[in-house]
Amino acid sequence: MEPFRDAELSWRPLLRADLAMLAGWLREPRAARWWNHDTTEAAIERDFGASVRGEEPGEDLVVCLSGRPFGLVQRSVIDDYPDDAAEFGAAVELPPLAVELDYLIGLPELRGRGLGSRMIAGMVHSTWRDYPDAPAVFIAVVAANTASWRAAEKAGLTRVAEAPMRPDNPVDDPLHYVYRVDRP
Repeated sequence: MEPFRDAELSWRPLLRADLAMLAGWLREPRAARWWNHDTTEAAIERDFGASVRGEEPGEDLVVCLSGRPFGLVQRSVIDDYPDDAAEFGAAVELPPLAVELDYLIGLPELRGRGLGSRMIAGMVHSTWRDYPDAPAVFIAVVAANTASWRAAEKAGLTRVAEAPMRPDNPVDDPLHYVYRVDRP
């Protein structure tokens, strides 16, 4: 039995007040391993400030467990980011208005407890409501990040491609697994 199976998951937009918390999550060694993000105040403002101000086409969403923030999901229409669209399009047939997800669990004590797959499944379900024209949701995961791609599989996504894509961390091989789920 998953220990948090009955705990409520919710999400909300990232707020300016969350930026220091997010920087801490991105500094945490396991998150830092895969996200490889500069966590200085200036870098966090540069990369997440536009989302906080509503100037970004995608969303940065804080995921909460019974009201307690523990993770981040980035959700966007892939076509809104030409570099992402080119990478996905080189790997798979990319339908217009498809949505992509990226995610992290920022609190180490909550990893390995089934929350990643619940977070992904919940976000996919929400996407069908929030993006009524989205025909599919995609996730690209660096192949070496086994926990991440297993969470996508447990959430009901299907691996549809293996392709080279630019990894967040330059120490990683470019091989990514691409996952997809179509609108029911």
